[in-house]
Amino acid sequence: MRGGGKAAAAVALAIVLGIAGCSGSPAARSGDPVLSDGNLALIEDAMHEVERDYVVPVTQDKLVDGALKGMLSRLDPHSDYMTETEYRELMGTTSGEFGGIGIEISVEQGVPQVISAIDGTPAATAGIEPGDRIVKADGHPLVGMEIGEVVRRLRGPPGSRVVLTIARANRGEFDVPITRAVIHVRSVKYALEPGRIGYARIGMFDENTPRELRAALLRLRQKAGGHLTGFVLDLRNDAGGLLDAAVSVAGDFLDGGTVVSTRGRQPDENQVYNAPANGDLLDGAPMVVLINGASASASEIVAGALQDRGRATIMGTRSFGKGSVQSIIPIAGHGALRLTTALYYTPSGRSIQGQGITPDRIVLLPKDEQVANALMTYESDLFGTLKPTGALAPTGKAPAPAAASGAEAAHPIKPKDIGTAHDAQLRAAVGLLGGRRAAAAMR
Repeated sequence: MRGGGKAAAAVALAIVLGIAGCSGSPAARSGDPVLSDGNLALIEDAMHEVERDYVVPVTQDKLVDGALKGMLSRLDPHSDYMTETEYRELMGTTSGEFGGIGIEISVEQGVPQVISAIDGTPAATAGIEPGDRIVKADGHPLVGMEIGEVVRRLRGPPGSRVVLTIARANRGEFDVPITRAVIHVRSVKYALEPGRIGYARIGMFDENTPRELRAALLRLRQKAGGHLTGFVLDLRNDAGGLLDAAVSVAGDFLDGGTVVSTRGRQPDENQVYNAPANGDLLDGAPMVVLINGASASASEIVAGALQDRGRATIMGTRSFGKGSVQSIIPIAGHGALRLTTALYYTPSGRSIQGQGITPDRIVLLPKDEQVANALMTYESDLFGTLKPTGALAPTGKAPAPAAASGAEAAHPIKPKDIGTAHDAQLRAAVGLLGGRRAAAAMR
């Protein structure tokens, strides 16, 4: 990490933003470009004009913050400048407990869009769905706001209420009142399916996820009499989280080898993250990983690793395709930069960025399980999204066009159906594992 001041994050832009911790400030490097006198004068002249002639008074600090935000946000959908307040808020969101309503969002063409509502939170209870556009909060427009400002509008003291104005496909705008709460995120939920097949769903990757998953696997093995015949890892509607947590989770199903690698302009961005030797806690029991269009970033790292390594069958629909690394670079006495510095690659060298993970088996949902009016978009649909070219070009094979196009029209699953008897994708996964077990017994 340059200057000890960066922290990699495997996340979608969200109300829950994961970072791996950071300290200090970036060290200057010899040969770094210096702002020319002409460019510096241009910025100063523009600021003076605004300060003098803008219709209402505006402070210089506000103009500087806005200039930095504009500079960073024009680079790609995930780079940004965070004020000191925004930076402090970001640093407080990875412990698995925070205040708010419990949704993960991106911003598409200036409009906040829900990637997913976190299980068990006020937003999920209120019926917020993937693909919903949030156009207002308490009557105040959110369209055109920076992601940090949107987050602050939605957060508030536990027990306070916010009314969201939602735009959903094939329906007029409508209001949804939500009472804020302290969000206690339990990232892993689990159950034992028939035939001693384990099931665990990861709702987000935070610092507690590896511990919770290992505890879940232990309990599932105990319930199964000491051995699982198969395992379903459900990453649907999981918008991401901590890179370290993703690497650790993938490592729990692999015996050594590569989980994910990163490539960037600077040599220290070129990293390979490996699983521990003899790390497979399932002793090779067959696996299925479920993904969909709301599976992003950290969840795509796990799915891509287990797919490339031949450890699991990936089922569902194509994932979101958020394969860029955001580094958090504090600026002494101010806020911090969230700067895209590298891209993620699966063990075979495939780029996740804009491609996502294409399942081995496309499994679409029946209509009664779909979020029918969701306005789902993918990373590749976002304005200014990065395309891996040149030295960042993938070395692995891209997803098959037929498989990818089959997933394009897929709708996400209704959150209330996930993991239930009405979950057709889960039933397909359990059926596949049960069929393999039966076939093995006949040999």
